[in-house]
Amino acid sequence: MKTVKDVSAAFREQLSALYDTNEIDSLCMIALTDVTGASSAKIKAFPELEIAEEQAKIIGNILARLKTGEPIQYILGHTEFYGLPFKVNPSILIPRPETEELVEWAISSVGSGNLVVSNILDIGTGSGCIAISLKKNLVNAQVSAIDISTEALNTAKENAELNGVDINFIHADILKFKSEIENPKFEIIISNPPYVTLEDKKQMHSNVTDFEPHGALFVPQNDPLIFYKAIADFAIKYLKKGGLLFFEINESYGEQLVKLLTNKLFINIELRKDMSGRDRMIKAVFGS
Repeated sequence: MKTVKDVSAAFREQLSALYDTNEIDSLCMIALTDVTGASSAKIKAFPELEIAEEQAKIIGNILARLKTGEPIQYILGHTEFYGLPFKVNPSILIPRPETEELVEWAISSVGSGNLVVSNILDIGTGSGCIAISLKKNLVNAQVSAIDISTEALNTAKENAELNGVDINFIHADILKFKSEIENPKFEIIISNPPYVTLEDKKQMHSNVTDFEPHGALFVPQNDPLIFYKAIADFAIKYLKKGGLLFFEINESYGEQLVKLLTNKLFINIELRKDMSGRDRMIKAVFGS
């Protein structure tokens, strides 16, 4: 019968060409805790802990899929974001820690300011992770969420139900948005839109480029700010005066985005670094 130590050795041997040791150990721990139900503390403390035959078979199948570069979140079908459970599948981007920082910034901006928030809009919602996390923490606000993908919206709806929140989901393309929306003015508009250029793609891991939805990732090399322009123009129409616009961004275009928002008469624009020290978030105020 295989032990935790055996599984760990197999992961290190078979995934060494794809990931570094820390990443491999993290993947192994996720697989072990998910399949066995044991805590990470128990798995770390007892390397000779035996794995049941059926569980070992499931872990072996996970390892085989990981060797193709498939993200473990897609293999397991779920992940955690901002302390909440989310279903994930290849129709949506996998929620990431940097986006948790954006959510935290939005929540703290409401808590520390005089802004009374009754309506929030998330543009390009994907899994619904931003919209749902905001609704769980700003319970009195009505939250709406837009996405162009029907499949993504179906997953987001499942995640809203899973987390017990009511979100107004809207099927629309923000680049071609023409119809009126139910709540015409928002105090917060927030978005993590596509921002990866084809040049950036060359530096990315295959588990992203080969498996995650390209429509939610990539933008034209000759117009990398296409979504930011459209969303800023949308915000001019749909944000209340004094309302907040939040973006997750490509670190290479921070200063260009500050200039873009300044030219569109947003004020108090703040460019913020993520936990890795990269320019990854922007907050701007609409009007005065």
